[in-house]
Amino acid sequence: MEKANRTAHLLRSAALPALLICLAALPAHAQSQDDPPPDTGAAHGHASDHPEEIVITAIIPRSHIDILGGTSVLTSEELTRDLRPSLGETLARQPGVSATSFGPGASRPILRGFAGDRIRLLTDGIGSFDASATSVDHAVAINPLLAERIEVLHGPAALLYGSSAIGGVVNVVDSRIPTRLPDNGFSLAANAIYGSAADERTLSGKTDVALGGGFVFHADGSWMKTGDLRTGGAILGATQRAEALASDEQDIRDLANLSGRLPNSSLESWSYTGGLNYIGSGGSIGFSVGRSHNNYGIPIRYVTQEDQDTEDPADAGEDHGHGAEEVRIVMDQTRADLRAVVPVGGGFLDQIRLRAGWADYQHAEVARDTGEVDTRFFTQGLETRLDLVQARHGNWDGAIGAQLLLRSSHIEGEEKFLPAIDSRTMGLFTLQALDLGKVRLEAGARFEHSRMEAAADADLGSAQFDRSFDTISGSIGGSYAVTPDWRIGVNLSRIERAPTADELFARGNHAGTQAFELGNPTFSTERGWGLEGTLHGRGPGFHLTVSVFYNKFDRFIYDSIVPDAACLAANGGQPLEFPCFAYQQTGARYYGGEIQGDWAVATVGPATLTLDALADVTRATLDGGTPVPRIPPLRVLGGMTLKAPQWSARLEAEHDFKQDRVSGVETPTPAFTLVNASLGWTPAMLDDKLSFTLAANNIFDVVARRHASLLKDYAPLAGRDIRVTASIKF
Repeated sequence: MEKANRTAHLLRSAALPALLICLAALPAHAQSQDDPPPDTGAAHGHASDHPEEIVITAIIPRSHIDILGGTSVLTSEELTRDLRPSLGETLARQPGVSATSFGPGASRPILRGFAGDRIRLLTDGIGSFDASATSVDHAVAINPLLAERIEVLHGPAALLYGSSAIGGVVNVVDSRIPTRLPDNGFSLAANAIYGSAADERTLSGKTDVALGGGFVFHADGSWMKTGDLRTGGAILGATQRAEALASDEQDIRDLANLSGRLPNSSLESWSYTGGLNYIGSGGSIGFSVGRSHNNYGIPIRYVTQEDQDTEDPADAGEDHGHGAEEVRIVMDQTRADLRAVVPVGGGFLDQIRLRAGWADYQHAEVARDTGEVDTRFFTQGLETRLDLVQARHGNWDGAIGAQLLLRSSHIEGEEKFLPAIDSRTMGLFTLQALDLGKVRLEAGARFEHSRMEAAADADLGSAQFDRSFDTISGSIGGSYAVTPDWRIGVNLSRIERAPTADELFARGNHAGTQAFELGNPTFSTERGWGLEGTLHGRGPGFHLTVSVFYNKFDRFIYDSIVPDAACLAANGGQPLEFPCFAYQQTGARYYGGEIQGDWAVATVGPATLTLDALADVTRATLDGGTPVPRIPPLRVLGGMTLKAPQWSARLEAEHDFKQDRVSGVETPTPAFTLVNASLGWTPAMLDDKLSFTLAANNIFDVVARRHASLLKDYAPLAGRDIRVTASIKF
């Protein structure tokens, strides 16, 4: 009954603001049209040659050359080649991006060393409504298999989506609500993928059908099934293997020889969505409803030391060595989305855009051997945003808007580490730009009011809390055209972020992170200054992008291992199952940069040979000199592509340097080099409607571990993986 009352309270709180926003967009039903395509007439003069470089996440579509901040866009062939089961692994080759890599089923992007709530993951501008920011073992409820493009955005435009997006924004753009009438009244796209490393089988497809009278129907679906992932060698890291070999117990010593398949890493998922949009002479309005399911295993975190405490010492070595257990997560989400566009066509405003999303999410953590459910997570959320896109007046354009996010969540079961929480966030934002020719100026600002109510919980021994925060974030910057095709820019930002529910209210054992997590309900807002410089340029056959950044934080919130005594009182004096990790606040500094370029060096018959390279690095330090945990090391990636009208071939190598700048709770990560190759073919006789891609990743079958992964010492990346993709579009 209490759960039902909380849900009803959330929906009542949402009803009035959501109704007002929807009423504002009702004229779109009477005046509807195809959403206009992005304006590709950027001032640098070449954007129309590369329409994939137009960044639509910035609300006012701009070429990436004009964005004040590092930006990357993944589309077409590159998206097909890099597509993986999770969003994190799909984006892991982009500049400044790493991944949590918590096994094949759960991998969340990490941007410039920032993770969790410090980045926003969006699907067509609205959040993912999942529990992935709460713990790295929780998968992101965004399906990259159906993406048309994925954009990674830093800088002032990130303020359009939340003051917590210090690290940036990832926006997965799909067509669940169609934006235009299909040519000839019908369109279809489908992919079939096979990957050898995990015996991966994937099918996905989508279709748009014109129903007449301006209505377009959309349907999509996907299915994926894999076995356990095959790695390039040893499962355990060097420290864990040494610990196992030093043991007097044979079952622990045997762990040092684990290699090949990563136990309990298989997954199976499916999704389906239906959508309908009305496109008329003046705007558009449409909706979609979908459901997704994901059943995936969490790789086993073996305990390789004999002196580890367990709940039942008699069972400590059963099946998989001391303290190990096999857990699968069964995730389900039902989601509904709404989008409306009202062209105003004059005066102050050019367009009014409405986006809204609602989702009911839950997942169960199930013991694989018994099928018993240990813990359940429940989340309901509603997010609405209203964007007022200004008409361009001379050299000035911009956008203003409002955003509302409501969320209700609770946990049931043995590993409950958070009380039931209702949260409400309301934001007002603006982005303004002034184009003076060679000089462009841009400023953004966001005010956000957030409130979190944590219920009293006898199981956790926690009292009721009600915290609210007001944050103001802003940025100002400019760029200068050294030549028509070369532009340098600088951006200064002041960011405030409200603490998350975990940072405030966590109070219990959390098996996903192997920690007793202890929050602090008295935390104040996190504040920081940021400075970023950019260089964008192009010339005959080449492009170059450089970004450097520096962030200095006051009251930076992080978790760190502390003496058990700090958590014993919160655990009612009972012994802890895991080490005590308490959230703390102190100053911190993040700095680093990315560089990316490509150069068409030669023509070989009908084909063009292009060389490309990128490098990225982040360094992060807490006050006092302690490194921030899980910061990716310096990485370089270089490749060459030979591309003809009907085929392409690519060879690339990625080298991640050793990361030995570590905090006291993590181990160093060895360097590794991955070599990948791919071939693409589009048969001319089928009028470019069918394409095939053959890719070989990690050709030399090396053992690779991402330092940003909490599970890196127990779950290496995939070994040699031969992938075959067939795509059809018409």
